[in-house]
Amino acid sequence: MNIFKTLLFSLCLPLISLQAFANADSQYRLSSGDVIKISVFGEADLSLERVRLNDAGAFSYPFLGEIRALNMTATELENELKRGLEGDFLINPNVSVSILEYREFFITGEVRNAGGYPFQPGMTLRQAAAMAGGLTERASQRRMTIIRDGDTSRTPERATMDTPVNPGDIIQIDQGFF
Repeated sequence: MNIFKTLLFSLCLPLISLQAFANADSQYRLSSGDVIKISVFGEADLSLERVRLNDAGAFSYPFLGEIRALNMTATELENELKRGLEGDFLINPNVSVSILEYREFFITGEVRNAGGYPFQPGMTLRQAAAMAGGLTERASQRRMTIIRDGDTSRTPERATMDTPVNPGDIIQIDQGFF
């Protein structure tokens, strides 16, 4: 019986992970630097394999011109493209948008390799620091802040190693005092 449970769990775990990943994508808001894939069923000319959103969060699309995707979810963008294609170009377009690459987050201060790194859903500050080569010997475990992408006031928030990181965030790890 235990072997059956283990086998069932190992088969279901990837499905649970995919569902969590899909939920993260359904809430994710597109912005400059994101790379998306657009598929229109049965219409190869309208399907785009890799589209990077420009600085304004927009991209050029056949027949429709510039599409502004800034702050849209993938589902909202799908609906926008369906509305644009329906009628003049297609009768009932089946459009799918998926996120191939998330925009970078940035980490500075007391890490071995400061810079920009690709975001991954579910990431914490601990994982972000690991991507940057880990903390230096002088790094403070208590003096860490994040400036959230989209925060127009650019106000640093206090953070811990378990604080979630979002795409476009700027993380600062300060020195500790000994």
